[in-house]
Amino acid sequence: MQMPDPDASILARKARIVSRLQAVLAQGAVISDESETRAYECDALTAYCCPPLAAVLPSSTKEVSAVLKICHEEGVPVVPRGSGTSLAGGALPTADSVILGVARMNDVLETDYDNRFIRVQTGRTNLSVTGAVEENDFFYAPDPSSQLACAIAGNIAMNSGGAHCLKYGVTTNNLLGVTLVLMDGTIVELGGAHLDPAGLDLLGVICGSEGQLGVVTEATLRILRKPEDARPVLMGFDSNEVAGACVSDIIKAGVLPVAIEFMDRPILEIAENFSGAGYPECEALLIIEVEGSDAEIEEQLDKILSIARQHNPVELREAQSSEDAQRIWLGRKSAFGAVGQVADYMCLDGTIPVSELPRVLTGITELSNKYGLRVGNVFHAGDGNMHPLIMFDANKPGDLELCEEMGAEVLRLCVEVGGCLTGEHGVGIEKRDLMTDQFTTEDLEIQMAVKDVFDPKWLLNPAKVFPLATSETRRSQQMAAE
Repeated sequence: MQMPDPDASILARKARIVSRLQAVLAQGAVISDESETRAYECDALTAYCCPPLAAVLPSSTKEVSAVLKICHEEGVPVVPRGSGTSLAGGALPTADSVILGVARMNDVLETDYDNRFIRVQTGRTNLSVTGAVEENDFFYAPDPSSQLACAIAGNIAMNSGGAHCLKYGVTTNNLLGVTLVLMDGTIVELGGAHLDPAGLDLLGVICGSEGQLGVVTEATLRILRKPEDARPVLMGFDSNEVAGACVSDIIKAGVLPVAIEFMDRPILEIAENFSGAGYPECEALLIIEVEGSDAEIEEQLDKILSIARQHNPVELREAQSSEDAQRIWLGRKSAFGAVGQVADYMCLDGTIPVSELPRVLTGITELSNKYGLRVGNVFHAGDGNMHPLIMFDANKPGDLELCEEMGAEVLRLCVEVGGCLTGEHGVGIEKRDLMTDQFTTEDLEIQMAVKDVFDPKWLLNPAKVFPLATSETRRSQQMAAE
């Protein structure tokens, strides 16, 4: 994956830049030693890495503002970083950039149960937001598989979802307001503890903008009352296509479970060996969870199981206790980590109409055979958010490139059937050169014009989202105009 050449004039000024950063941050908050910056050379897309010029770890919005102002004056690119769990290379640095990590910014700033919101610094992890309110029977709905580690900053940058997004939506549906620091250090407040502020929907522009427009340092999030109860049911099928058809029929019937998760045989075998969850022998597995009162749960499950039986399931298993429920979810929640123990992999993130699940699953199998690479499918089937895991050997010459070629074909298939390149992982570097498969030149021009307004020098998160040649040309034009 190509990255731009570093600016030699920035590398030559490293000592001065580091000194200026050290003057506005606490001792130890600036990391510039080459061996220490390697801790920030990549995110969870580990196939690509590059140590940054330096990394900074501010503790407040004011400190973030000071850092960005210095970098703006010095013309230094800045790569915002949450917890580094991005699977699309969203926090991959360039050699002349400064990583701005928000990990030390993890405080709860305000909690209001009457109005159902919590305000946090964005270095706080996803799961710990629920941890801050669960004693009062509230929770934060978006739940990415990496929720134990991923930061709210990254969730906002990529508009992350999770297993329960079918009912509760993704980050944008649960984000009320942000404190945003622009590249020149200006601090801006967008939205707040209320619904639908007047004027332009700038909050909607920021959520999912992948660090291209500013650094989000604080977030006001919607919290919800915990449901009375929840119950998952496990369904095994003889093929991916039959399982996909079952999902489509459930959605068409107007039933809205809180989650519909899909795992195929390769993932099932790996997850079972890792977790011992007790999954059945089958080609494809669905985990469907419903919630509410006992009466509501029974009514929903009756409809879902009736539809499932029409597809001749290998096994139907309804959780009878909280222990059963945890065991059903155990393999799904640990699937990505389990695959990482047996192979290098690239996790894709195309989203498709639910009705196209059988067709796309068949297409992925055909591509797997074509390229000779093993693929495991584990994804949020209810909203068609596909996560094929293409397994390869990073030590085998040519395997990574083969994996990239196959991944591109899978994502083009998603677009072809009426879907899009990403649902929750973002574009990053992984999909930037595929943007022309989904968007016209005019579409991309409009998107870049928005970046021009927020980041005129194009210093924020370079080489991401937009095709590299296009973004480098735009950056040169903007710098010349300055």
